[in-house]
Amino acid sequence: GNNPGFHTSRVSAGLRLGKILIIVSEVFFFFAFFWAYFHSSLAPTFDIGSCWPPVGVDFLNPFSVPLLNTAVLLASGVSVTWAHHALLENDRSGGIYGLVVTVILGVYFTFLQAGEYFDASFNMSDGVLGSGFFVATGFHGAHVYSGSSFLLVCLVR
Repeated sequence: GNNPGFHTSRVSAGLRLGKILIIVSEVFFFFAFFWAYFHSSLAPTFDIGSCWPPVGVDFLNPFSVPLLNTAVLLASGVSVTWAHHALLENDRSGGIYGLVVTVILGVYFTFLQAGEYFDASFNMSDGVLGSGFFVATGFHGAHVYSGSSFLLVCLVR
């Protein structure tokens, strides 16, 4: 049917398909960048000294800021799920609190990643390691930043 304020079943199916295609394209987008990075680490070429990380590059300790960032992202996933379920149960204050926690964690992640970029001993022009690292993590950070911004808009509304 066609009711004011509601979509027809055909439009709803199209919107659902559009969301699915966006998510699938994002998955492939990130898969491509991370695969290029991991391929370079699993099969380093002669150009970079046939070893990974390349000779002379002091790579980041994965058990410091990267591990903390992973924990922050997992916690933000828990808090946004909490906010979602609270809103489904008409618990407005729980939804607001969950969104506040999620936005704070998103901003915290962004600052941690920016600090990691400034502390890195390599840069974007340092071959496959630098370009792969900064492109993959940069796009991910941009997604976290935009997601935090959208959630902040939802919170303000």
